[in-house]
Amino acid sequence: MHSDLQSPVWHPFTQHGLDPVTTKIVRTEGAYLIDEHGRLVLDAISSWWVITHRHRHPAIAEAIQVAAETLDQVIFAEYTHEAAEELATGLLRVAPPGLAHVFYSDSGSTAVEVALKMALGFFHHVGDPRSRIAVMEHSYHGDTIGTMSAGERGVFNAPYGALLFDVDRVPFPEASREQDTLDAFERLCRDRKIAALLVEPLVLGAGGMKMYSARILTELKQIAERFHTLLIVDEVMTGWGRTGTLFACEQAAISPDILCTSKGITGGALPLAATLCSHEIFDAHFSTDRSRMFFHSSSYTANPIACAAAVANLKIWQTEPVAQRIEELGRLHQERLEPFRTDPRFANVRQTGTIAALDLDVSTAGYLSDVGPKLRRFFRDRDLLIRPLGNVIYLMTPYCVVPNELDRAYAAIDEVADMIRKANK
Repeated sequence: MHSDLQSPVWHPFTQHGLDPVTTKIVRTEGAYLIDEHGRLVLDAISSWWVITHRHRHPAIAEAIQVAAETLDQVIFAEYTHEAAEELATGLLRVAPPGLAHVFYSDSGSTAVEVALKMALGFFHHVGDPRSRIAVMEHSYHGDTIGTMSAGERGVFNAPYGALLFDVDRVPFPEASREQDTLDAFERLCRDRKIAALLVEPLVLGAGGMKMYSARILTELKQIAERFHTLLIVDEVMTGWGRTGTLFACEQAAISPDILCTSKGITGGALPLAATLCSHEIFDAHFSTDRSRMFFHSSSYTANPIACAAAVANLKIWQTEPVAQRIEELGRLHQERLEPFRTDPRFANVRQTGTIAALDLDVSTAGYLSDVGPKLRRFFRDRDLLIRPLGNVIYLMTPYCVVPNELDRAYAAIDEVADMIRKANK
């Protein structure tokens, strides 16, 4: 079949043979995308989980403008700049204690790639060359080769199997079966070959917004410490308030050995990522031997304009009542989810902080469920940006959303469930 499209652009996670011509967005404001026809689309998923406070927060926009007047990209080998230094200091101030160094990159995927390399490099340099990575089933860590290898295998990465390396997996801690997860991880650790456990803390995002308790994360950390295995937390999605605290691992009262952050680090304005690590991991690479340096970089490492946006984001957390907004948003979700908890059209109604999710009860579940495109079209027709993960409907809005906007989203969820049920009779 030959494509005959109006635009040469190839869009992500888009089947151009099925999906309509994309709508052009000309402006963003608050919780909305505004298209070329003047329609206001409620951004109920924060444009893939990146927008935290609001679209085009004035303080972040101003910081970007000011930074662009003095700097563009600066090589980050041999040189530094004030925005990167200020941001690193600020990140370590708000991160869990024990993290001491900041390595910059460009995206969530690269932040996790950096973390994996740090973990393997650490054990190599201390003379204990561990080669295995443990992950949780259903996890997603990105679309680069390393992060696909660490993520769940399936339709996302089936064509690329020849490139992927093997990892060890522990079961997701389903309710009443959490001990199976802990026991499986302990068994893996006993042979002392596991360099690190890589987990999304509290919420597995693209794997279906699967949620588990902070207690499990606490106990996974305790097991890792007992066997001198590193813990890497992928806070790319869960960080910056999504789960109710600035970082999700705060709720487990743990300090990871490595923490990955991106998405909300700039409030969603520009791409930037950071991988934070402990003194021990940095010190294992610190030497007069050049062969022990950390061999990783990208051309745009620590872009000054992106770093300036992230510094502005940190200041917003310090000067605005962000924590109160997040708490209130969580309460609003809780109230609106309540009627769905006993609704037979849905299963597994759940919430962690500002993330709400519920599974539409249909015969075919999973990411490629045929209900997924129907749901997207329905929401799109009602000027709602909601992209279900197959039959999993979730909301993850910017923190500026107000009650009547949430009401619109939940009313549409209620309406579409009726539509699907009638169509299936």
